[in-house]
Amino acid sequence: MINPSYAVILGVLLFSVGLYGALRSTNAVRILMCIELMLNAVNLVFVAFSRLRPEAMIAGQVFAIFIMAVAAAEAAVGLAIILQIVRQRGVVYMDKINLLKG
Repeated sequence: MINPSYAVILGVLLFSVGLYGALRSTNAVRILMCIELMLNAVNLVFVAFSRLRPEAMIAGQVFAIFIMAVAAAEAAVGLAIILQIVRQRGVVYMDKINLLKG
């Protein structure tokens, strides 16, 4: 069995990589992928903490399933918005998108 502290360390590393990618990237699809990576890192930490405390095992798993549902909805809505922006403006880079200009 894997020590839960290793899973927590991996979750923190994955979250920091996702945060760095989301803050440094200008591509909208890459930003969404980094947000998904951060959400999956949080899932990993929730499951690891639920392994540490057996009385809270169900709660950690329920939170993980809830975050998966939120991540799926975020991906669907985010990709739909990006697809509409690409159709209207022809660009997927966040620094080139200016929706307030007429």
